[in-house]
Amino acid sequence: MAWLLSMLAVASPAHEVQPAVADVEVGADAVTIQLRTALEPLIAGIDLSTIEDTNDSPLSDQNDALRRLSPEELRAATEEAWPAIAAQITLQAGEQPLTPVLETVDIPEVGDPEIRRDSILTLTAALPDGDAPVIFGWDSELGGLVVRQVADGESYDDFLTGGALSEPMPRTGVAEQSLGDVVVRYLISGFDHIIPKGLDHILFVLGLFFYALAWRPLLWQVTAFTAAHTVTLALATLGIVNIADDAMWIVEAIIAASIVYVAVENVLVARRGRVVAAAAAGGGTVRVEAVDAPTITPARIAVVFAFGLLHGLGFASVLSEFGLGEHFVASLIAFNVGVELGQLAVIAVALLLVWATFEVLGRRLHPESEGFRAISVVGSLLIGAVGLWWVIERTLLG
Repeated sequence: MAWLLSMLAVASPAHEVQPAVADVEVGADAVTIQLRTALEPLIAGIDLSTIEDTNDSPLSDQNDALRRLSPEELRAATEEAWPAIAAQITLQAGEQPLTPVLETVDIPEVGDPEIRRDSILTLTAALPDGDAPVIFGWDSELGGLVVRQVADGESYDDFLTGGALSEPMPRTGVAEQSLGDVVVRYLISGFDHIIPKGLDHILFVLGLFFYALAWRPLLWQVTAFTAAHTVTLALATLGIVNIADDAMWIVEAIIAASIVYVAVENVLVARRGRVVAAAAAGGGTVRVEAVDAPTITPARIAVVFAFGLLHGLGFASVLSEFGLGEHFVASLIAFNVGVELGQLAVIAVALLLVWATFEVLGRRLHPESEGFRAISVVGSLLIGAVGLWWVIERTLLG
């Protein structure tokens, strides 16, 4: 179980780092960008491409100190740091680089320093003569970036990661994206939100895996989980469901509790199996090598579905920023398929490692084996312990 222990050693709450949102207006002579983002990690110099929570950065103390600054103090810090931040921004007209000018900085008052504080920056740049389109993006260290352009009743929405740049945004109309580009980008983004960024989702999926090795119970659980978070992803993206930033801790705490629940139920199911085996042996000393595999129950499916709705809200913080663009449905489906591929990859790796363990021990791997029951109990206890810590951290310590 060393692979699971190493994963749990780096466990931390997810969804703290969220993408910035840039609304781009391209005119005949100038481009204006309204950028909504958390300024504190940018000023502190935190590399947002490698973490999912600012607390995971060695610069987290600086970030926390900046969160406590008044709007006036943070505005001064932003202006001082702006040359370094601007150097990480790509803004160009065709092939000609443009220099973004920081016009205004709108910073909310200090609230709960544990909650992300979004500020709004207004950037402008003069455009050269001609009709060269505008391209915008920034380095991967600044995190994910949602780019939106609306003009003449049309819209362009893109989610940029890894330092990717927007499609060329024309001075009349909006940028165009091919269906293939949209599918590939959102497929990768959905997978990335499971591996490596979605540790809480990974642990929940492992909880489903440890319930039973048999394919039928696993298929029913994964299907229920998939259907549920597809529903909340769609509702959040359409703006029907909207969770305020200061209420996300509730969702995160319940997600952690869902991990604890499935882990505890796994242990109870495995324990019931051993009791049945002992009874079948007549209370003697006969070693029982196999017992009946756990069967899936409607109650388990209902619980997994309910928790899947909440896990979908965890993903929705990204897609909820998007409007109903030309490829909205394709974007939603591709992102969700990427999530499912990530979950299947988690299950495949877990199955491979369990199989390798049995091979080393010279035992045959099958759903009814006592060996798998033992692995299920140990794995579930480890997962449940992390989930319980997250519940405490996201409620009592948050």
